Amino acid sequence: MHAPTLAQWVGDPTDFTAAYWRRRPGVFRPEGGARSPFTLADVDAALATGFLHEPYVEMTRAQDPLGPDDYLTPRAVYDASYGGFADEGKIRALLDDGATLLMRRVDQWHGPTRDLLARLSAELQRAVEAFCFVTPPGTQGVPLHRDDADVLVIQLNGSKSWGVHEGPADGNWRHGRIDGEPPAEVLRATLHAGEVLYIPRGFAHQAVGNEGLSVHLSLTIREIHLGDLFRSLQKLSGRSMNVETRPLDDDAVLAAATAMLGHVRAALADLTPEDLVHHARHRKLAALPAPRSPISLSTLAAGYADPA
Repeated sequence: MHAPTLAQWVGDPTDFTAAYWRRRPGVFRPEGGARSPFTLADVDAALATGFLHEPYVEMTRAQDPLGPDDYLTPRAVYDASYGGFADEGKIRALLDDGATLLMRRVDQWHGPTRDLLARLSAELQRAVEAFCFVTPPGTQGVPLHRDDADVLVIQLNGSKSWGVHEGPADGNWRHGRIDGEPPAEVLRATLHAGEVLYIPRGFAHQAVGNEGLSVHLSLTIREIHLGDLFRSLQKLSGRSMNVETRPLDDDAVLAAATAMLGHVRAALADLTPEDLVHHARHRKLAALPAPRSPISLSTLAAGYADPA
């Protein structure tokens, strides 16, 4: 398996796939520390712009949940008020009080992260997204939960103590918070800056800030689910279907249904499970942020000044 982007975090990708992928969690310590395109300085810069807006920013606590008004503020533009902007003062006060700062989909608004994840997504043929968590020591931002993704946790600053629990017994499971008796714990580890934790899809987990201000980047590797397969099945079976859109009477409705069934049966006759999976994964990849097409107003201005 040729995956140089993945290799910088977990070592040999073939060994990682055989020993860990979808099987068990593990901690990796790359030589020289794990590299990340997103840093503490980038967190500061994002907040300093004043343009960070929900849902890209949230403050969370495992207990005593917070509301949007606790960390967001409105802005007035002319005579209209627009809500949902990150409030640096409120965020700092909540961090001091033990809340966790969550920055969503970093790949959508931070160019270097987007570029790196585009390479990783191409290697894995899976959609990959990025989330940043900032947690004070001794606090927990999210309760025990399952993610609908494989996760690579890259520790950027401080340290964080993790507990990873068993994965689901079969494919009939829900992501999100786990209430009641927790599954058996299969890994307990403290992640330090420069180290990487792999959590297989569906394995329950929780974490508590340890020493210093814990900052980590979570790379979520999305797999398709039943809904993705069903939507791809609709797309593939409906290609080039020539059926009246709004039949005018009962006979026309039956004729349209007959034509539709005939078309779908013919389309599905040659469709393989591999084709369906490939189409569904490709649709997820296509939804990732596109490469930037930056506007250079300096170049534009120079063109106006010197038409030749």
